[in-house]
Amino acid sequence: MEDGKPGPLAGLRVVEMGQLIAGPFCGQLLGDMGAEVIKIEPPGKGDPMRQWGRGEHSLWWEVVSRNKKSVSANLRLPEGQALARRLIARADILIENFRPGTLEGWNLDPRELLESHPGLIVVRISGYGQTGPYSRRAGFGGIAEAMGGWRYIVGEPDRPPSRMGISIGDTLAATYGCIGALSALHHRGLTGRGQIVDSALYEAVLQVMESLIPEYSVDGFIRQRSGSTLPNIAPSNVYRCADGEYLVAANQDTVFARLCQAMGRPELARDERYATHVARGRNQRELDAVIEAWTRTRRIDEVEAIMIEHGVPAGKIYRAPEMLEDPHFAAREAIVEVPHPRWGSIKMQNVFPKLSETPGRVRSPAPRFVGEHNEEIYQSLLGLEPKALAELAASGVI
Repeated sequence: MEDGKPGPLAGLRVVEMGQLIAGPFCGQLLGDMGAEVIKIEPPGKGDPMRQWGRGEHSLWWEVVSRNKKSVSANLRLPEGQALARRLIARADILIENFRPGTLEGWNLDPRELLESHPGLIVVRISGYGQTGPYSRRAGFGGIAEAMGGWRYIVGEPDRPPSRMGISIGDTLAATYGCIGALSALHHRGLTGRGQIVDSALYEAVLQVMESLIPEYSVDGFIRQRSGSTLPNIAPSNVYRCADGEYLVAANQDTVFARLCQAMGRPELARDERYATHVARGRNQRELDAVIEAWTRTRRIDEVEAIMIEHGVPAGKIYRAPEMLEDPHFAAREAIVEVPHPRWGSIKMQNVFPKLSETPGRVRSPAPRFVGEHNEEIYQSLLGLEPKALAELAASGVI
């Protein structure tokens, strides 16, 4: 793990009012880089993410809520709303991912918050954005992936659209929300003024769809599902070896020539069917069959050694066991072991990207229970007396 230096966002305070994935992932990114993240959860069960995922205790929660402090507040009650406003008044950034209009209904309209706290940055993450005819619709990540174009092109051509095994729509929108917050921080440094960051899940997906829109607007081409290949990008596929599957990406002319040398078939690089990027794209299926005929006669380790020797981009298909055993993961500390009160320690992905002078780090595990830091935050930050806290707890406010 990194040393104890504060991260680049040390000194910033974030109030996170989101739940499930998008808002909390944005908070995770900011917390990983050193910001103090105070998560407001409803009293009782708290964020549903505490129950999501495998196992009796959510391991997903342990990742997305690391480096955070949990306080409880019932935002449906005026007293809970008042507590939230007091916390927000002492924060640099507010994150929320409720349906548009929810904050306004809780007397926490961001425009009003900015009037009393002009330097505040409000990150609002939602399915369709804060404006437009769909803005008030319920919008989860999968719906955004469908609307943004992702789902239609994922899967095998002869099957219905598939999905990734992770919540990519949510995490993309959260990442763009984080980018927006950091951009707004720079603007605030110049002007002293905060602003609202509007990150829509479907737009975050749309942003990474490469040339999908220009292809249609210029040529009328609608991209289709292509399974494990990229259309007209060859060779770039997963090839079966004698003991498993291996990914090879040699679509550039010079790299393809090295692959041909590696396979002992240098003549393929001069074959008119494969000599150019365009030609390989036209003959993609035939070329994949030629390469797989070679890989199937060899074990993965042998193929990998040959690819490395010839400078061909290629790699094994990793699962968690391979990640934990790989020397490159270990050398870069890509996986970190975090002390934990329940398991003794827990392994998870580290903080990325890596900064040379002020690296982020996992400073603390996820909060064990809802309101774990009520006393610390409400007493030390807001100055509430123990008796007042007890009364708030008894009345269901915290």
